[in-house]
Amino acid sequence: MGIKIIATNKKAYHDYFIEETFEAGIALTGTEVKSIREGKVNLKESFCRIKNGEVFINNMNIAVYEFGNRENHDPTRMRKLLLHHVEIDKLLRLTEQKGLSMVPTKIYFKRNYVKLEIGVGRGKKMHDKRETLKQKEADREMAKAIKSSLH
Repeated sequence: MGIKIIATNKKAYHDYFIEETFEAGIALTGTEVKSIREGKVNLKESFCRIKNGEVFINNMNIAVYEFGNRENHDPTRMRKLLLHHVEIDKLLRLTEQKGLSMVPTKIYFKRNYVKLEIGVGRGKKMHDKRETLKQKEADREMAKAIKSSLH
């Protein structure tokens, strides 16, 4: 399919129960695309909002392109996401009725287009995070025991 993952947001999976994902394009400038190709993008503190029937991503940090001139971009500007109206309506219903949040989970190239995967999920409480860590540790121990029993 030609997918090259540039960055993932591991913090999103730590802080949210991701229930559904959507693929969106991003309206970018030329220097932003060049910076993304170099892998200089950070999704950690970013979030998505719906405003006037359009979806925007805030706080996504795309580093300034070092060879850019006066036309260089602002690293944390608000960027428009490109989605179909049906998807925007579904996102709006999910975030309003169920109280879910939209967070970017990964950014990647798909056939020379920059795509962003948006995860829709419910925020975890502190005890949920501890439970997830315990489950991961138990899975790790189980895999280790199985591996040692095979040898």
